[in-house]
Amino acid sequence: MGQTAPVSAVVWTAAGSLLAWLWLLLCQGFFWRTDVRLPPRGEPDVWPSVCVVVPARDEAPLLPAALPSLLRQDYPGRAEIFLVDDGSSDGTGDLARELARRHGGLPLTVGSPGEPPAGWTGKLWAVRHGIGLARERDPEYLLLTDADIAHAPDSLRELVAAARAGGFDIVSQMARLRVESTWERFVVPAFVYFFAQLYPFRRIGGVGTRTAAAAGGCVLLRAEAAERARIPDTIRHAVIDDVALARAVKGSGGRVWLGLADRVDSVRPYPRLRDLWRMVSRSAYAQLRHNPLLLAGTVAGLALVYLVPPAALTAGLVTGNTAAAVTGGAAWLVMTGTYVPMVRYYRQPLWLAPLLPFTAFLYLLMTVDSAVQHYRGRGAAWKGRTYARPDAVPDEG
Repeated sequence: MGQTAPVSAVVWTAAGSLLAWLWLLLCQGFFWRTDVRLPPRGEPDVWPSVCVVVPARDEAPLLPAALPSLLRQDYPGRAEIFLVDDGSSDGTGDLARELARRHGGLPLTVGSPGEPPAGWTGKLWAVRHGIGLARERDPEYLLLTDADIAHAPDSLRELVAAARAGGFDIVSQMARLRVESTWERFVVPAFVYFFAQLYPFRRIGGVGTRTAAAAGGCVLLRAEAAERARIPDTIRHAVIDDVALARAVKGSGGRVWLGLADRVDSVRPYPRLRDLWRMVSRSAYAQLRHNPLLLAGTVAGLALVYLVPPAALTAGLVTGNTAAAVTGGAAWLVMTGTYVPMVRYYRQPLWLAPLLPFTAFLYLLMTVDSAVQHYRGRGAAWKGRTYARPDAVPDEG
């Protein structure tokens, strides 16, 4: 009799996890599918003008692999690049000018905004400066792209064609992140998988839906929509600026589309677990709006959905509890099946898919660490700046 309650608890918990996975499989916008790519597009009669805004802070090691891809864009209309050197100490601006002289192509202007004032995150302050420079050219579209993103030669053409054909105010592509080191293979595909689970791409592009998100490395934004939503001033404090941008545009009546990229790639390496940990933990607690209750719910949810299935299967096999083993195994199988498309998208071996619970546990620890750093007063940190509160003045550190 003493073992009945614990065994029943294991079975019921595993059943709850299985039900959660069945709901995620069928009712969360088919987030696990990786076929959301650029929507149908055609050649516009007149190609609109585009200004490319590239915020860059200490990006000299990556610029030679990324900036030439923008300079070489095969775009039939008028296009110009504005790289904003955000207080770099490694000669980013000078290197950008040298690359432009060496490669030619689209015109390049390098600007510098100075230190961000109180209430602004550094990247958005740089974006604001770049948009200000671009407005002098009166472009119809702005391409906001990071300094570590390499674009195929027809990337800009394809983005504009998709935006015009679909009537979208934002067309954004989730750049394919680098997966070369062992830790990148474990963590990176899961990062995109979890993002899609939170913001199902099909819902983002749907008419009448509230879900909004973008991928900050590649965002084509209609200039008129940016002015209507007062971008970036209305989101000046945002650490997760891409999601905030999409919400502001969609909230002002704009249409937003987000999908996976085929030939837009991030060249930024994350060779060590520490690098990936920093990348995730810098904004994880901001995603939860710095709310302890949301943190507790997230930890409990991650444990139920990702950790319970292998734990229940193991407990069932050890104790001979068939119900626990079958229920936990079924939940783990569904979980693995939903992860396989993302593993394939990143061209990784399929044996990584069953290891998603291990990666989810790492993300759980990163999320908790993000909260710990916040309450220690360190807040979100990136490129030598720390944002302790949404209204904090960025400090050099």
